[in-house]
Amino acid sequence: MDPFLRGVVIGFAIAAPVGPIGVLCIRRTIAGGMRIGFVSGLGAAIADALYAGIATFALALATAYVARLTQPLHLIGGAFLLWLGVTTALRAAPAAGAGRPAPRAYAGAFLSTFALTAVNPATIVSFAAVIAGAVFGAQPPVGFAAVRLVAGVFAGSALWWLVLSAGVGIVRRGLTPRAMRAVNVVSGIVLAGFGVWALAYR
Repeated sequence: MDPFLRGVVIGFAIAAPVGPIGVLCIRRTIAGGMRIGFVSGLGAAIADALYAGIATFALALATAYVARLTQPLHLIGGAFLLWLGVTTALRAAPAAGAGRPAPRAYAGAFLSTFALTAVNPATIVSFAAVIAGAVFGAQPPVGFAAVRLVAGVFAGSALWWLVLSAGVGIVRRGLTPRAMRAVNVVSGIVLAGFGVWALAYR
């Protein structure tokens, strides 16, 4: 298979399972619209591409280095998710007719999902499988083929976040303030649960 298309499949498949990043993007799309939800997803897509690049260009080094960092990353990511879950659950629903989020909100949305994805154990495990050869086989791609594969991973991941944010953005139009408040509470509980799991993971 063409390296770019293979990367698209890998990126889409790794991004699609609904975890803490998916919950966060869904809540942000409901609260602020499709654009901020998609920008949040792009942060995750960049982190996915970063891990794909590590897996492709530095297989042996990345395997040893990421293995040593797994536990600290669990603690950092878990604490961040727990804090994010509590603040999300306590957040009021956006006022009716609220405008678009401020420009700086997009930067915050992007950076937070990038950081969370970068320290997400599921992301690490997924790309560890790539490093071990579960996807590449015996010979990983090199040179321009490797660049195309990493670009494909980003494109596939970004495609999933576009589909998710667009779909939720359509549903968002029919939600009442009470329903949006309930989304905040449920999302916060789920995010905090992921945080507790990450902190307790060994």
